[in-house]
Amino acid sequence: MKTIKGPGVFLAQFVDSEAPFNTLDGICKWAADLGYKGIQIPTWESFLIDLDKAAESRTYCDDLKGKINSYGLEITELSTHLQGQLVAVHPAYDLMFDSFAPKNVHNNPKARTEWAIETVKKAATASRRLGLTSHATFSGSLLWHTMHPWPQRPAGLVEMGFEELAKRWMPILNHFDKEGVDVCYEIHPGEDLHDGDTFERFLEATNNHKRVNILYDPSHFVLQQLDYIEYIDFYHEFIKSFHVKDSEFNPTGKKGAFGGYNDWGNRAGRYRSLGDGQIDFKTIFSKLTQYGCDVWAVMEWECCIKSPEQGAREGAIFIKDHIIEATEKTFDDFAGAEIDEQMLKNILGL
Repeated sequence: MKTIKGPGVFLAQFVDSEAPFNTLDGICKWAADLGYKGIQIPTWESFLIDLDKAAESRTYCDDLKGKINSYGLEITELSTHLQGQLVAVHPAYDLMFDSFAPKNVHNNPKARTEWAIETVKKAATASRRLGLTSHATFSGSLLWHTMHPWPQRPAGLVEMGFEELAKRWMPILNHFDKEGVDVCYEIHPGEDLHDGDTFERFLEATNNHKRVNILYDPSHFVLQQLDYIEYIDFYHEFIKSFHVKDSEFNPTGKKGAFGGYNDWGNRAGRYRSLGDGQIDFKTIFSKLTQYGCDVWAVMEWECCIKSPEQGAREGAIFIKDHIIEATEKTFDDFAGAEIDEQMLKNILGL
C-alpha cells in the first residue's frame, strides 16, 4: 500500500488576465495559501513554463523548480492536453482545434500534427529535467465521430484507426521512454482513448509499450455510465496520474448520455465541484491506496454552478480529508507470536 500525495491542483482552469492568476508567483502563492502541496502545470501557458527553454536548459528547470518549491509546492506533472489532442485530429474538427496551435500551422493539418508531436516530446525532456516521472495528456481522436455507428462502420475501420493513432504516438512514447517518464492518457469522452476497451486497443496497437499509462478521472466515467470503481480493479497497474473531479448523471425523459446538444448546466451528465456530485471518493481513495498507486491527487475544477474560487478553497480540504495514511501494521498484530514450525504442524494435525 502507498499513501497518495496531495492535495494538488491543475492550474489550467484558473489562469486569468487578472492577479493572482496571471503570474507564476501569484498563482503559486494563491495555491499554497489554500493548502495545496502540488501544482499540475499546463504547458501551453507560457508564463507558467517556457517549454522550449525547459527542454534545452537544466538551469532554467532548476530555477523554475526552485521558485515553485519556495512556496512549499511541488510540480505534480506537466500537462500537454491541448498539444496531445493535436497529435490526431479528424478533419471535421480542424477549424475548431486550430486555435490550440500556433498560427503558422493553421489550415495545415500535417504541419500541425508534426508541431504537436515535437512539442509533446519537448515536454518529456522537460519533465525529466524537472525530476518528474509522469506526464498528463490526451490521445487525440481519429474515430470519435464513428462512436455511435450510423452509417455502420466498414470492417477494419477501427483497427486502422488505432494503428494510425499508435503510429503517430510511437515516436513520442519512445522519446518518453528514453527520458524515463510515463505518458498518462486522460481517459476522456471525445478521445479515442475514452474507456477500458479503447485503452486496451491502443495498448495492443503500441505493442504494450511500457510508457502507455492512464490519468484516472472518474468524472468522465459517470457521464458514460461506466463502473469507475471496477475500472481501478482492472487498470490500477496503469494508473500513474489522478484527477479528482466530481460529476453527476441525472437522466430525464428528454435527455441522457448524449445531452441533447445542451450547454453544461442543462445536460443530464455534468461536472461538479468536489463533494457536490455523485462520485464515491472514499472508495476510490481506498482502492488507489490499497493497490499502491503512486499518484498525486490533483483537483481539476470544472463546475457549471459553483465558482472556481470556492471550488478551489473547498477542494484542497476535500482532498486532504480523503487522503489515507497507508498503514504499516495489521490490526491484530498485538495477538501475534513468533513462528513455531512444530506448532503450525500441531495446529494442522500433521
